[in-house]
Amino acid sequence: MGDLQLVIFDCDGVLVDSEVISNGVLAQMLSAEGLPTTLSEARRDCQGLLLSEVLSNAEAKLGRSLPAGWLADYERERAEVFRRELEPVPGAAEAVQRVSAAGISICVASQGKLEKTRLSLGLTGLIDLFPHGALFSAYSVARGKPYPDLFLHAAGVMGAEPSRCVVVEDTPIGVTAAASAGMRVLGYAADADETELREAGAEALLSAMAELPALLGLDG
Repeated sequence: MGDLQLVIFDCDGVLVDSEVISNGVLAQMLSAEGLPTTLSEARRDCQGLLLSEVLSNAEAKLGRSLPAGWLADYERERAEVFRRELEPVPGAAEAVQRVSAAGISICVASQGKLEKTRLSLGLTGLIDLFPHGALFSAYSVARGKPYPDLFLHAAGVMGAEPSRCVVVEDTPIGVTAAASAGMRVLGYAADADETELREAGAEALLSAMAELPALLGLDG
């Protein structure tokens, strides 16, 4: 990967260990509304989706609208639990630092809102690793993942050619989006289905963030 210009990191599940928290809160709140949902079901059905998609899917299953302000309540409750429990993914800080030290640009491209990404990276001590203007959200483009819009937007702002970008993703939706953008994709499979990541287009898998520098050819 000697021609590499930019490494794009997903946030949730790649840099911060947020998926169990987010989907746990979601499962509890959906269950309270009469849609019994386990943590595993929430992760299977909702992980990687935009919140608007989560809402519409839940309402379709319920056969009615959720109360006004339900999504805002969910975001508020999730943020409160983040403040108590959120941790960085082990080895994420060191991996990001290694990539940056090699002279390769870095950024974050998340399906979530920018406020959520800033909160997550701030709580886990990772936000200062990324330069100003290097955080990107699907809410800033026409279509979120699995479409390529977000990754193409991030590459454009960062001044990188898509073919010279590598994306680190942990969901099939994210991998599909990156592959559709013409980028190389590494699947972070510590807490994900390896087969699904490969089938979505991941060219290699890593089970720990400490493996990233070697996969990028930065060791030795």
